[in-house]
Amino acid sequence: MTAVLDLAGIFVFAISGALQGVRKRLDVVGMVVLAFFTAVGGGILRDLFLGIQPAAFSNLGYLLVPVAATAVVFFWHPQVARLMPAVLVFDAAGLGLYCAVGTEKALLFGLSAPHAVLLGVCTAVGGGILRDLLSGETPTLLYDRQLYAVPAMVGAILMAVLSRLGVPDYAAILSAALLAFTLRMLAMRYSWRAPLARGVTTPE
Repeated sequence: MTAVLDLAGIFVFAISGALQGVRKRLDVVGMVVLAFFTAVGGGILRDLFLGIQPAAFSNLGYLLVPVAATAVVFFWHPQVARLMPAVLVFDAAGLGLYCAVGTEKALLFGLSAPHAVLLGVCTAVGGGILRDLLSGETPTLLYDRQLYAVPAMVGAILMAVLSRLGVPDYAAILSAALLAFTLRMLAMRYSWRAPLARGVTTPE
């Protein structure tokens, strides 16, 4: 089940990357590159930090799913763009899953809880950072409108705490993913965002 959810998350993140390619008027190669790194970039960064071969280069599905997502966007991007509210829901679910799974994997490799949380957040948001950098945008992580990184961090913290308490992995992952997902959905619903420095006004 985790593998299926993982591939579903990859598909949704890849859709986001491919749509960015359409907005930037990239050709199909550029769209595939953005889709791939948006979908699996966070996991690649995590595995490189852990000193292991990235899972994206050992599982063919991690390559084929972004290509399939790109094909969908290439032919039907107007229709996909109209479905963005639904895509954002799945994106939030992927965010929750990735922050939990990333934290769990880091803990399994013996990292301390704070470092595992950091890698969990990296897993969840790293692909978006690579997408923005490759497309010439300022990473949205640096101006966290509607709270994207914060829910991932909260979910990763809960994952680390539950793991240290001996909660079974599946229950811990589900709880952490659900918390991050809920916070992300609430942030989108109520336009929550991280605070700015004192005296700085919110840009229009």
